[in-house]
Formats: sequence, structure tokens, C-alpha cells
Amino acid sequence: MKKIQIFDPAMCCSTGVCGTSFDPDLPRVASVVSFLKQKNYPIERFNLTSEPHRFVENKTVQEALAKNPEGLPFTLVEGVIVQEGTYLSNQAFSEVTGIAADQFPSAGDAPKQKIRLSIQ
Repeated sequence: MKKIQIFDPAMCCSTGVCGTSFDPDLPRVASVVSFLKQKNYPIERFNLTSEPHRFVENKTVQEALAKNPEGLPFTLVEGVIVQEGTYLSNQAFSEVTGIAADQFPSAGDAPKQKIRLSIQ
């Protein structure tokens, strides 16, 4: 199995739904990462806001950020950047992992969470 690492831009959370600008691809990626972790696939995801040390520790990411500070997200496979600026598609995740693309969650398959609002 090839190790995948995703280095996200600064966000409040992995879904990005609580920020001012919403990337509709983020819930799909969060679902894919969760799916792969459930299958014990070696995948890691790092957020610049909450884990800046991961960006500093990784020489490949440091060099890529020096060349293109706006290039996040970065996706690394076996330590090599394979995608910059956007997230891997389900087809690309399939090619890397060997898992059929139709097995991956789509944007519509993202886990649903109930939100409780308290209006005072």
C-alpha cells in the first residue's frame, strides 16, 4: 500500500463548512479519507491551522510552499507531490490505492450530521 499524505490549507476543520468560503470538494475528500482509514489504508491529512509543525517537518512540503505559497492543498504519495492546488479525484484515489473508484464515497455520500441550533 502506498502512503498518502494530504496537506490542507488553513481551515477551521477538515470539512471546511464553517469557513467563509466553502469548497464543495472538501466533504468528499473527508469522506474518502475516513473510508480509507476504516480500511486501515495508510493515509494522513494535515491542516495548516492545527498542525503547522507537520508542514515544517516535511522538507518536500517546505520546498513546495517556498516555490508556491498558494499551492495548497498538496497530496503526496510515498513522499512525492502528485497533486497541487486541488484534491485527488475519486478516480485518482483509485489509481493510487488499487480500490475501485465506485467504492469511494461521492460528494452526495458524505456523512450527514445533525446540527442543533439553540435560538435564544
